[in-house]
Amino acid sequence: MAKTTTIQARIDPDVKNNAQNILSKLNMTLSEAISIFLTQVSLTRGIPFDIKIPNDLTSDTLLKSEKGEELSKALSVDELFQELDN
Repeated sequence: MAKTTTIQARIDPDVKNNAQNILSKLNMTLSEAISIFLTQVSLTRGIPFDIKIPNDLTSDTLLKSEKGEELSKALSVDELFQELDN
């Protein structure tokens, strides 16, 4: 059996709960996800994804979507693309 170690981190409870809910839908534990992340950090010798500060438009859009503002619904992919073309 592989050696294991314990990691302790302070995480916002809402962030942890949201992540656990998503990971459970993927049949993955939080420990497994953290292990995958750290393995990728080791393999890529850095953070395995881009970390960027969103521009003002993206930041405003994210805040509005979190508040449920200016959302759009489409009943099909075709309807979505028609709306995007307008």
